[in-house]
Amino acid sequence: MKLSILMPVYNEEDRIADALKQALAVDYPCEIELLVVDDGSRDGTGEVLGRADDARLRVITHPRNRGKGAAIRTAVDNADGEYMVILDADLEYDPQDIPKLLDPVLDGRATVVYGNRTFGSHSAYSFWYVMGNKGVTMAANILFNSYIGDLETCFKLMPVALYRSLDIRSRGFGMEAEVTGKLLRQRIRPYEVPISYRARGREEGKKITWKDGVEAIWILGRERTRRKQAR
Repeated sequence: MKLSILMPVYNEEDRIADALKQALAVDYPCEIELLVVDDGSRDGTGEVLGRADDARLRVITHPRNRGKGAAIRTAVDNADGEYMVILDADLEYDPQDIPKLLDPVLDGRATVVYGNRTFGSHSAYSFWYVMGNKGVTMAANILFNSYIGDLETCFKLMPVALYRSLDIRSRGFGMEAEVTGKLLRQRIRPYEVPISYRARGREEGKKITWKDGVEAIWILGRERTRRKQAR
């Protein structure tokens, strides 16, 4: 199996070098490629990426910022692997956890695996950030009669062909809710494994806001009530 690690990047000049180094240093149980999409960065991110040298790394550049969902769509369209996982470049997630996500797939227990974050005082920068995450996840569980633990997790591992079939249209952070809503609508329940996490604060460049949480709930409602397409 080949795993495509998809990394959307926007204005991460101070972190992207470490993000690449950490992702490529992991001892993966399968072949991997690291597909980075520079989503119209206006700082020195592009220059740092231009200096990176690893046969497993490919870089695609958007001339202007289009949002996380659009960056992932570009990455998926160019992925060569059978499976994919998303890894943000902000150093909040530890790529050393990716092999743990692969384990249930490699031994035949799961097809879709989510990394479930455990929030604590050292891993969440604000009370309302955690409550927002829990609120969106609860909305999904109520709407789809499911019990997932972390809808907004970046670590979503699944077959590339499955992601393509979902036809994700959300251009920004709403893609997280759209992916999960469409999976749950198809009665695909993600297998969850615990992962480590350290949220950065606004002063460190945290981009998601409460508006993204409201959008996520709206998207979940839309997916739950959307009519099935006639065959």
